[in-house]
Amino acid sequence: MTKTSVSLQDLRRGLYVKAKAEPSWRFWGLYVHVCKTETLREAYELARINNGAPGVDGVTFEAIEEQGVEAFVDQIRGELVERTYRPLPARRREIPKDGGKFRILSIPAIRDRVVQGALKLILEPIFEADFQPGSYGYRPKRTAHEAVQRVATAIVQAKTLVIDLDLRAYFDTVRHHLLLDKVAKRIDDRDVMHLLKLMLTASGKQGVPQGGVISPLLSNIYLNEVDQMLERAKEATREGKYTYVAYARFADDLVVLIDAHPRHAWLFRAMTRRLREEFAKLQVEINEEKSRTVDLACGESFGFLGFDFRRIRSIRNKAWRPQYTPKLKKRTALLRKLKDVFRRHQSQPVDRVVELINPVLRGWVNYFAVGHSGECFSFVKSWVEKKVRRHMERSGKRRGFGWKRWSSRWLYDELKLFNGYRVCR
Repeated sequence: MTKTSVSLQDLRRGLYVKAKAEPSWRFWGLYVHVCKTETLREAYELARINNGAPGVDGVTFEAIEEQGVEAFVDQIRGELVERTYRPLPARRREIPKDGGKFRILSIPAIRDRVVQGALKLILEPIFEADFQPGSYGYRPKRTAHEAVQRVATAIVQAKTLVIDLDLRAYFDTVRHHLLLDKVAKRIDDRDVMHLLKLMLTASGKQGVPQGGVISPLLSNIYLNEVDQMLERAKEATREGKYTYVAYARFADDLVVLIDAHPRHAWLFRAMTRRLREEFAKLQVEINEEKSRTVDLACGESFGFLGFDFRRIRSIRNKAWRPQYTPKLKKRTALLRKLKDVFRRHQSQPVDRVVELINPVLRGWVNYFAVGHSGECFSFVKSWVEKKVRRHMERSGKRRGFGWKRWSSRWLYDELKLFNGYRVCR
């Protein structure tokens, strides 16, 4: 979990241990811990690390620190203690998605990020004790790469029948009353529940705002019963150490893999039906256009967390193994973003362009540096080299790609162009 000061860390550890030992225990007396200066100060520091744009009030971290962080925290604490705190509406911002669509990102004011962060610090260890092994999204000490590896391992184990479900506008359709009921199964604190309700209704009548500090935790709470159903199915069909069902979920991205033996055809149908029943109870709509069932044994593939998964036969020992590579649309999105940098800075020195594209390349490559991304990395590396040379040619009003003038070694040693295209096996 998040590294915090000793007393808060001890409280969080105690909450987790109690919740793990007693799955039906309802916690009370939590609001006083949310209001503590120590908790609020820790929440502010975490918000400061994440930085981010100001909310609708226009207040920045620089302005807060100029006036004094202690006074800022004391003001928030006073409002919480006196029960006069009211969150501001989140500032809405459109983020482009694939296909010309947009994702609405809600940006809370910094004061509201601090309160959400304080509440999350207290609630997170309780619900972490309830979350299931196949859930990876936005959880402490869990990564997307671990979720990808879980899927790859299932494919190795001949689980090649895949249910790939896409949820339509999941974050925007979470029902507040259902979510509050799920939280109340663990929380018996009227003030905490009231504070949480204020946070939810500040952004509308339904949904959890993407961009809210506490939203990832709430989204996992909402889908936890789906994970529990999948765990029960996994255990019910277990034979010794071997299971016939595997799944991985990262926020609203879910895949279920089932053993392909003909005797498990019933299991595939049953899992499909049960998943639809669970989502119907949550009033979460399945996007039928993007949801599909896949048979890897027939050469089909599916996407998960930006990777394309398929099953291939190893040349060396003829054994079947998973192959996962960056999805084509992810590579296309990267190149489009880099092209935009080159276009907008075509009159700038090449050093400035390299300074801008290096962080983009580093982040993209670090994420996809697992599996079988080598061929894709080679393409991207060659493409970037050509674009950098073309930029220098245009700056010098020359034609061509400058292969002889600027060697690859010169680009990486002198210009310090990003060169970390290594795949971790």
